[in-house]
Amino acid sequence: MVPGNDSSVTEFVLLGLTQQPELQLPLFFLFLGIYVVSVVGNLGLVVLIALNPQLHTPMYYFLFNLSFTDLCYSSVITPRMLMSFAKQNVISYAECMAQLFLFAFFVIDECCILTSMAYDRYVAICKPLLYKVTMSCQVCLLLMVGGYVIGFAGAMAHTVCMMKLTFCGGNILNHYMCDIPPLLQLSCTSTSVNELVVFIVVGVNIIVPSLTLLISYTLILSNIFRIRSTRGRSKAFSTCGSHVAAVSLFFGSSAFIYFKPSGGSQDQDKVSTVFYTIVGPMMNPFIYSLRNKDVHVALGKTLQKRMLF
Repeated sequence: MVPGNDSSVTEFVLLGLTQQPELQLPLFFLFLGIYVVSVVGNLGLVVLIALNPQLHTPMYYFLFNLSFTDLCYSSVITPRMLMSFAKQNVISYAECMAQLFLFAFFVIDECCILTSMAYDRYVAICKPLLYKVTMSCQVCLLLMVGGYVIGFAGAMAHTVCMMKLTFCGGNILNHYMCDIPPLLQLSCTSTSVNELVVFIVVGVNIIVPSLTLLISYTLILSNIFRIRSTRGRSKAFSTCGSHVAAVSLFFGSSAFIYFKPSGGSQDQDKVSTVFYTIVGPMMNPFIYSLRNKDVHVALGKTLQKRMLF
């Protein structure tokens, strides 16, 4: 459907990641595999943490929420993306706005969770004697509830402002999902309010966490270098290194999309978006569990219990 200038768009056609026919099938199986690994990995961590009391600590509480968030927003995006490799991917206006809301909600929530995890590591390494008091159950719950509230508010701001626009210049969306920049390009009314909302919401949810992360890890590194024990220093580096890797992948790729000058290549934007919407959720379970002895022990105990029954 391509409406005329006097009508509003009721559906969008998502062009997908690429229009090259020879790449459709290989990419379909590639991203199907990534999605399956992402679902199994994140769901596995959620179940593992829930079933094992020894993992009921602040660090794993945040990891539980991170895995849940990754599971949700990859499921919001990837199935629709896979459709574009098999057929023309038509999404209704209502479905597009719903996807935009859920995507924004879970991405903002992930920013808050990663920031909370950095604060948790800072307290654990720099203030170990005060850790149980500082990171109490009430504090952890408050941090997570606050993250979900901020995510809901930011998602509502983006979605409501987007719904006030009129799309009458075409319905071909050069993306694999309903993201903000490509939607704004289709609007035939002023997008100045939307751009201001993007600047404020994205700025707050990337710049503030980034500064918090930078300060936290600067203090953490200074404390790590004071540790005399080689084993203790190695353990601290290992614990923080996984978090730094996840943060760099998420914030680096998302900042590239929203803070780069307008008028760049849309294909380049789509590839960059893949890293924090699809690759990131797949990588996080590996980043946080491969070298984590607590997870290995908990997994071994869980498998032994299941084999006995």
